[in-house]
Amino acid sequence: MEERTGGKGLPVCPVETTLTLIGDKWKVLILRDLIPGTKRFGELKKSIGTVSQKVLTAQLRDMEEKGLVHRQVYAEVPPKVEYSLTELGRSLKPVLDAMLVWGKGYQELANGEKGA
Repeated sequence: MEERTGGKGLPVCPVETTLTLIGDKWKVLILRDLIPGTKRFGELKKSIGTVSQKVLTAQLRDMEEKGLVHRQVYAEVPPKVEYSLTELGRSLKPVLDAMLVWGKGYQELANGEKGA
């Protein structure tokens, strides 16, 4: 049988490892919205759109556990919580930039074919 996982239970394949970390629609959109800088929970929810509060909270917690997102809690009433990317999270910017370029090209191709 072929070995499917490497160290720390991660997949042997690097592409699969990346997908394990950010392969969810919401995680990619969270990364997209945190690349410019720190955001509060409400700002993230508003910028992402149709994600539920429960799902956004779960995704942020998972990304925090994996070292991609930093959660800063301020001792205020009401509590203030801000999210930002860690250095590891910011290192995904070239991946998202490549997705942006590819997506634009696909949109142009798809729109061009529809118009033809």
